Amino acid sequence: MEEGILSGKVAIITGATRGIGFAIAHEFLKCGAKVAICGSRPETVERALAELRETDGDYPVMGIAPDLTDPDSIASEFQKVTDAFGRLDILGNNAGVSSRTPILDYTADEFRRVMELNVDAVFLCSQAATRIFREQGEGGCIINTSSMVGRYAQPSGSAYPTSKFAVNGLTLSLARELAKDGIRVNAVAPGVIHTDMVDALPESLIQPLIASIPLGRMGEPSDIANAYLFLASDMASYISGAVIPVDGLSRP
Repeated sequence: MEEGILSGKVAIITGATRGIGFAIAHEFLKCGAKVAICGSRPETVERALAELRETDGDYPVMGIAPDLTDPDSIASEFQKVTDAFGRLDILGNNAGVSSRTPILDYTADEFRRVMELNVDAVFLCSQAATRIFREQGEGGCIINTSSMVGRYAQPSGSAYPTSKFAVNGLTLSLARELAKDGIRVNAVAPGVIHTDMVDALPESLIQPLIASIPLGRMGEPSDIANAYLFLASDMASYISGAVIPVDGLSRP
């Protein structure tokens, strides 16, 4: 493998079995990192690992499948990564779930589930990674996946933008708290990205979305992966507490 800007780094990426998370993991591997991809089920993790190894059989990649709402499960699975790769340098909190449920149709359980996966999991994984970073004593990097709706909201499905506003607040708060430890904390806020979730939308909804984007196209998962790559690299060594929009100048 050629030397890359992440050579010698070890990363854990949650929600990495498809879409944006998979693109992030692939880009990190191409740029020299050792990567643990994290998914919700062992079988989806294995499929993603097989796809990555088809691309390059020498990729230093492994898979984990913690319960992201359980701190003990997270700690145990993160330990597997440090046991295998010797350290941890980067955490990408990308796992999450969307919602477009109108307020009167929400159940308390549905709202709570969105917050658990989109906020609690980010906090718990960041907490686990911070413990490792502090034990290593060499700093670290946390990157969270936010969303353009974490700046502008959306007309229904209020749990989702609420969760992303919370991710932005957590990003800025942790950046201030952890700076003394040399731990940088940033977020990437995607706009409309070409993923399975968007592909499932009707064409009558997709075309107006594209028409509203000044750059004239949907983003690709690689666009988000490139932003992650920059923030994870030493090129961003003086950047912390940033929420970077990658949205083609999308606006509601």
